[in-house]
Amino acid sequence: MKQNRFLYIIILLATAVVFRVFLVSLFDSDITSVRILTVLIVLGGGAVFVLKGTAEIIEETTEVLSEKTKLAGGLLQSFGTAFPDMVLGVIAALVSLRLKNTDYARAVNFAIIAAATTFGSNIYNVGHAAWCIFRQNLANLKDKAVLMFPFAKKGGHVLPINQHQTKPSLAEFDIAIDVSHALTLLTAVVAISMVLFGQVANPPYGFGGDLYQLIRPVGFVIFVLAVFILYRFRKNMRQPPIGEEQEINYYRQRSGFVLWSNLFLAGVTILLAAESMVRAIEVFCEITKTPFVVAVVLAGVIGCLGEMIVVHNFSVNPKGRLGDAVVGVAMDNIVTILGASLVAIMGGIFLGGNALILIFVIILTLNTVLIWQISRLKNYFLSV
Repeated sequence: MKQNRFLYIIILLATAVVFRVFLVSLFDSDITSVRILTVLIVLGGGAVFVLKGTAEIIEETTEVLSEKTKLAGGLLQSFGTAFPDMVLGVIAALVSLRLKNTDYARAVNFAIIAAATTFGSNIYNVGHAAWCIFRQNLANLKDKAVLMFPFAKKGGHVLPINQHQTKPSLAEFDIAIDVSHALTLLTAVVAISMVLFGQVANPPYGFGGDLYQLIRPVGFVIFVLAVFILYRFRKNMRQPPIGEEQEINYYRQRSGFVLWSNLFLAGVTILLAAESMVRAIEVFCEITKTPFVVAVVLAGVIGCLGEMIVVHNFSVNPKGRLGDAVVGVAMDNIVTILGASLVAIMGGIFLGGNALILIFVIILTLNTVLIWQISRLKNYFLSV
């Protein structure tokens, strides 16, 4: 089945549609056991089959598209994997705006979900990428393969760079560091502007602490800056594979229309699966009486799960895609912030004082850790 990638993506898309259209309707069943079983099917099937398979399609299409279009593979990858974060955030914002005049408290809750699926998801992306590069640096230091996750062989092995079939270029590391710096500055601008210009004078009844909003004028500024950054670092710096490596990729002999359509279908598939999985988490929290904040956190994880799988696969696959991994995660988060700015322009993104501090401090810290690990990896290249 995987030999025909178009058939494969159609099967993945059909599965995601079944989840979204049919299985989600079972969440409203009066039988608790049916609801629990449906939650397990959606979460398990979504993560193990749909998202994993879609990540493979994104890996293969972006590899060839970056060669044909001269656009950075990480940039192309980010448009496929950041799509769920953006759309889930926009959907939450639309619900928030719809409730604004009738149920302000619920409107704020959905606006906070919008923030969690856009800004909050960056925490998991950057943290996971920093871990992947850390394990790569460890493999280089020990000059032997190491497990991606200690004591978990199914997570795959990370090989030393000298055992990779194709090595990333130094220019890719420079771009990854520059984009990560840009992401840090853009994140800081968002946080500072919310504190200086976005404090809500009258938070809804029962909301403890301060409440901040990313206001429309700042949303426009963030949107323009994000677009400029993506355009500035759009060029592909990876050396194209040669010889036997070219025979492996199914898409290498396919037209640009097939490549773009498959990448688009992969993004739609991730969106439908992510929407269903977020709804499954909400139902799980409802059944188990888990606090609402846990659902918000888990929704952020699901929104960026596709990107995390892609970065993971690039790290354990020694075929020269490590550079795309480090560039892609920063690009993905820039695209996610682009989505957050659209939500802000719509007027539907809020954060509480504690959440504001925690989310942005953690993002900035993890960005610093990622830059540190990328710099160590680049220094290894310079020393050999």
